[in-house]
Amino acid sequence: MSEVQQTVIYEQAMDLNFLDEVYRIPGGEKIKDCIQCGTCSGSCPVSWAMEETPRKIFAMIRAGMRDKVLDSITIWTCASCYQCMHRCPQEIKITDIMYMLKRMAIRENRQRSKNAAALSRNFFNIVNKKGRNHETSLMMKVVLGTKPLDGINLAPVGLGLVMHNRLPMFGKKIRDIEGLRKIVAKAKELGGE
Repeated sequence: MSEVQQTVIYEQAMDLNFLDEVYRIPGGEKIKDCIQCGTCSGSCPVSWAMEETPRKIFAMIRAGMRDKVLDSITIWTCASCYQCMHRCPQEIKITDIMYMLKRMAIRENRQRSKNAAALSRNFFNIVNKKGRNHETSLMMKVVLGTKPLDGINLAPVGLGLVMHNRLPMFGKKIRDIEGLRKIVAKAKELGGE
């Protein structure tokens, strides 16, 4: 393959606008300051479960690898512990950037984001209704809403958990549910998603 053909293939694989989009994220322009020291990856308690470490995600962003970044499990694995941000010598808001990458993936309807969006939406609806999460309802809604046939395989596990009082059938409502709803409404008013 000639050098020209390799260049054309490389440019087709790159999304040349992706880096500019990420730079427009509040704090995203700080990615330019990343020195690839690995402190973020070394500080991350869940980096062992990631396909790519945060450091590699930043390198992929710089290389215009939109699909690889937004389809990565890494952005969904982030534990939001803020250790990477706290320890970054360049003061890059890594966790905030991970959240924005998740939002980009959701807006683009990426496959992994569909599952995460279903989990997030159902979690919010349950908490908004009762004031706290109810794991049984959440599992059922997410499984049935994303991969209904998997529910058949999971039914014996769920039934066993219910039979051994490990999975409550009914959730309990908090006392001041209206107070919680006012807080959520105010957060939305201030621009929360």
